[in-house]
Amino acid sequence: MENSFAITTTFIIYLIMMLAIGVFAYQRTKNSADYFLGGRSLGPWPAALSAGASDMSGWLLLGLPGYAYAAGIEAFWLAGGLLLGTWANWLITAKRLRTYSITTDSLTLPEFLSRRFNDKSKLIQTISAFFILLFFLFYTSSGLVAGGKLFETVFGLDYTTAVIIGTICVVSYTLFGGFLAVSWTDLVQGLLMSAALLIVPITAMNGGFSQLDSDLSDINPQLLTLWNDVKGQPLSIIAILSLVGWGFGYFGQPHILARFKAARSNKDLTTARWIAVIWTALSMCGAMLVGLVGLVYVTNSGTMQLDDGEKIFMLLVNAIFHPVIAGILLAAILAAIMSTADSQLLVSSSALAEDFYKQVFKQEASSEDVVRVGRLAVILISIVALILAMTPDSSVLGLVSYAWAGFGAAFGPVLVLSLYWSRMNRNGALAGILVGGLTIVIWKQLAGGWFDVYEILPGIIFSTAAIVLVSFLTGEPEETVKAQHVSFKKQLVELN
Repeated sequence: MENSFAITTTFIIYLIMMLAIGVFAYQRTKNSADYFLGGRSLGPWPAALSAGASDMSGWLLLGLPGYAYAAGIEAFWLAGGLLLGTWANWLITAKRLRTYSITTDSLTLPEFLSRRFNDKSKLIQTISAFFILLFFLFYTSSGLVAGGKLFETVFGLDYTTAVIIGTICVVSYTLFGGFLAVSWTDLVQGLLMSAALLIVPITAMNGGFSQLDSDLSDINPQLLTLWNDVKGQPLSIIAILSLVGWGFGYFGQPHILARFKAARSNKDLTTARWIAVIWTALSMCGAMLVGLVGLVYVTNSGTMQLDDGEKIFMLLVNAIFHPVIAGILLAAILAAIMSTADSQLLVSSSALAEDFYKQVFKQEASSEDVVRVGRLAVILISIVALILAMTPDSSVLGLVSYAWAGFGAAFGPVLVLSLYWSRMNRNGALAGILVGGLTIVIWKQLAGGWFDVYEILPGIIFSTAAIVLVSFLTGEPEETVKAQHVSFKKQLVELN
């Protein structure tokens, strides 16, 4: 009883802090540019850590440790791919996207792509918004599933009740504070997540790393090899490509790309890149250690049973730490969930408000109207995601992988080529978005042989091919588009 009270008190204090940040941000949110992009005022630390925290989500404390718990260091293929993807995205995309979004005076990703190619039909903006809403429903749902598992495990709540409580926590401050609330809370939550992921496994470790290596070898030597699965079978090239291929998804994630556009200056993005890479490396190493140390801990205890590997972080925290410390560390899971779900809700609401409502239904809508619709969209989208999250046996990693692939294929090739290739035209961009998004949806339904490869890889390949082929077949871009690209390159030199 005393333990539960201490943990509950810690959670309440944490939530009050996050809500206070939301209220403060609400007072600084005057228009749609503030609500959806924070007035382009983020310094390097909030830009880097809000990008990282919104990227990693509950899967960093649940999905990745659960994978390492089940598969051993095979999970390093996944972690390594994501680390390389993080670095490449900041290096290749960040400064150019921020500069080009200023050149085109655009807030959202669909709006940027539409203005980049002078798409008067608004098809690019509308179709992009559709894919954002589709895939973010699964992505947001994964966060709500993680929240349900957290409250179910910590407080013994019914899963449905637990998911509803988690949803209310996320919606509460996203609804009012907008982008600034999301970014500032992500800064706090990112630091809490990385600290928890390093403290928990090191504290739970019995001896040093050599002892961990020995203990894992005693359990199953195959846990220590990158090239075999836990049954001793060689990992196929399909399996390795599928794991490493996660890194390619970064180039198309709207909630991460928004941080690039919101940065205070291009020079800040250089500092932010190194902060983001170091934070990602430390956090993923910690997450891997949680799974590996947790496996040894459960095996050596002899009495513990764990039917869901994604709960290993919570099991270690509850078993080892004082209730007050446990409450703080478990709040890191809530931080991971909130830091991603809030960003996803915000990007989804911007897609509905800026890219559907304002473009399709009411082009003369005022900034205040757009913000109002955006806040209503947060509620509507969270309700749909809540319904999708109501299956107790949902896998956090499984839901994330589908949404991650969808964004990576639909937007990654289009965005990168639009920043570098002046010959790309409107039809090529439209073809890339459609082919990339539809490939994910269709490939997911197929099975066997090469159809077992992670769908993001064929999605990116087919999308890139469609962009190049259609751009060449349908003629040169308009002169205004070419002139805008020249202006962008000049501005890039000036801002760098």
